[in-house]
Amino acid sequence: FSHGPEEHLARMGCAPLRAAGQPRILLGGLGLGYTLAAATRALPQKRATFVVAELIPELAEWNRQHLADLHPGLWKDPRIRVNTASVCEIMRETAEGYHAILLDTANGPEACSGAASDDPYTPDGLRIAADALKEGGLLAVWSATKDPSLEKRLRNAGLDVTRESVPAVNKGKQKRHHSIWLARKGTYQSQHQRRSQ
Repeated sequence: FSHGPEEHLARMGCAPLRAAGQPRILLGGLGLGYTLAAATRALPQKRATFVVAELIPELAEWNRQHLADLHPGLWKDPRIRVNTASVCEIMRETAEGYHAILLDTANGPEACSGAASDDPYTPDGLRIAADALKEGGLLAVWSATKDPSLEKRLRNAGLDVTRESVPAVNKGKQKRHHSIWLARKGTYQSQHQRRSQ
């Protein structure tokens, strides 16, 4: 019932790419598909690519079989590719680079567990993310807490950082907020801008 922050993450991370002809998006974590569905709505380009890193293969199949009605048509979208691998593994192996990387794992940096080499929120993980971004690309991170140390780690990875506060729930009177960190690598230029130079 509380999926507003995931949708904010996707919209904010994809917003600069609405004019891009072939945006490449990497999502760390599938969950119940809210971030992925919001990203595909934000970027309707036919030649967009959405790569999902999900360690649990059964979760992807569960989404397709049991949650198809939650996001009508999502799993018929040919632009989506689900890889059974850690997001760090996929970031290390990319040759083309991504216009945006959306990290939506667990409840954010403080909740991540597992091997340090597969933790995208460590200093090494964030440098891997920065290397996997195209020039002007955006790393968007959702966190259930403010996590004051994250901004420092993002800046140390060479990224320009801002933090946005978003409501934790879409309805009701609760006033809890989550954080969306937006970290840019250099300056984004549209295809039109590049052609005119």
